[in-house]
Amino acid sequence: MEHDVGHNPGHPARGTIIDVPMGSWLLERRLTQNASRLRAVRDELDMVDEQLRSLAEEADDLELRSLVSETPSASAESRDARRHADAMARHRQHLRDGLTDLERQQNELLDRLSSRTPR
Repeated sequence: MEHDVGHNPGHPARGTIIDVPMGSWLLERRLTQNASRLRAVRDELDMVDEQLRSLAEEADDLELRSLVSETPSASAESRDARRHADAMARHRQHLRDGLTDLERQQNELLDRLSSRTPR
């Protein structure tokens, strides 16, 4: 069971699945919810990847223009574009980390479900 209790000592971290007996229907429900979240994060990650490519290309172009023109305004524009690309890269990493957590949770749920299924 997922349980978010903050940062209290002795309690599991957010996203940790606690081993509490539950019916297969609840495990299946959690797997369905997890699969929906996985799809949503993957879709968002695809969109962010595309935006990041575009922002990085723009930042590279503006950096080259800045070097050629050697004007303060071109340098400022280049720095601003790079900051936007860097911010998008951080957002992408945040999504990747979330995706990894969701995949881990899915694997734990599948393990629990398979251990309940008669062979």
